[in-house]
Amino acid sequence: MTVFKKMPCDKRIDNSLLLLLEGYPFIQNRCKKYKTDIFETRLLLHKTICMSGVNAAKLFYDDTLFIRRNGVQNLNDRLYNDREEIFMSIMNYESLKTLIQYTREQWEMNTKKWNNKDIVLFDEAQIIMCQVACRWAGIPLKSNEITQRAFDLGKMIDGFGGVGLRYHQGKCARKRSEKWIADIITKIRSQKISPQKCTAAYIIAWHRNENKRILSTQTAAVELLNIIRPIVAIATYITFGALAMHKHFECRLNLRINKNDYRQMFAQEVRRFYPFTPFVGAKVKKSFIWKEYYFKKGTLVLLDIYGANHSEKLWKSPNEFIPERFDHWKDDHFTFIPQGGGDYNNTHRCAAELATIEIMKESFDFLANNLSYKVPKQNLNYPLCRIPTLPKSRFVINRVMRIN
Repeated sequence: MTVFKKMPCDKRIDNSLLLLLEGYPFIQNRCKKYKTDIFETRLLLHKTICMSGVNAAKLFYDDTLFIRRNGVQNLNDRLYNDREEIFMSIMNYESLKTLIQYTREQWEMNTKKWNNKDIVLFDEAQIIMCQVACRWAGIPLKSNEITQRAFDLGKMIDGFGGVGLRYHQGKCARKRSEKWIADIITKIRSQKISPQKCTAAYIIAWHRNENKRILSTQTAAVELLNIIRPIVAIATYITFGALAMHKHFECRLNLRINKNDYRQMFAQEVRRFYPFTPFVGAKVKKSFIWKEYYFKKGTLVLLDIYGANHSEKLWKSPNEFIPERFDHWKDDHFTFIPQGGGDYNNTHRCAAELATIEIMKESFDFLANNLSYKVPKQNLNYPLCRIPTLPKSRFVINRVMRIN
């Protein structure tokens, strides 16, 4: 008879409420409490295993052991590979260059209207990212619908960790967005609109699965939304980057100089330091033993992202904002995983990560070199109990002037 090692266990009947109350540090708090990188708990009365660290990430992203069913990034096997092939064909070098160009142009166009106005940076960044995403993906966007589309995509993102009203708003926004994009797919297939063949809208509208069948309109709409929604989500990182520049004035100066590709270091540190994804989940595909712990088929497993990004085992002074830590940094695919672990072609690392980093770099360069502004007194605290979180004021700037 096989004897398994007893996994550290939080003995509360259910921890769902504490997860809502603690938010991002929930897993990290218990790892510290039990002096472990793995423990068992109950969420919504279901047994759940929580893990953190490099070895846990390597295990979690083993597709022979875990299955993911929520969204394109969480698909498995041939279906996942099919979708990832689509994404990687879209995220090629020339396409990324175009994306960077559109990002710069959109910042230049939109900020012409900002002079001497009070600007809520998060709201404006969300609109800019929506415009960039749609233009790059080949999705027509009328001037009178920009704000609504950006709002809906933002509500979808905000509803991720929400309950009650926030969850309901996110669900309604998803329905509106899927209907909008499904209509775009239909118009492409009926040749009422003709995006360029290199764009995501064209590629997804005409993509055929392994059975040589064209994707259903609904599936194609979801896939296209999974291209543009992560770009809109970058508004959060842009807002936190502006907050970092405000709190660490030397960062703004270093971004202007850009020695040793400081923009890359700064973007990576924003992704590490500021909270965005708290954890990711999967279910055990088949029962197995790891480090003498038993993982039963069907068990929910959560991999800690926020805690790993703030772990003293992985980062020196993890609670300090130090972009230089990424100078000559070597990616081992599992230490720093804000958008999935492994490599882009063979595992569940998000193909959109390349685009995220480049858009952040271009946006931070523009904010540092092309805008002069003041940051009035406001509430810049971001509660860790809210998922996803933002500075409460969404970062207000005023006396905005274009320079250069």
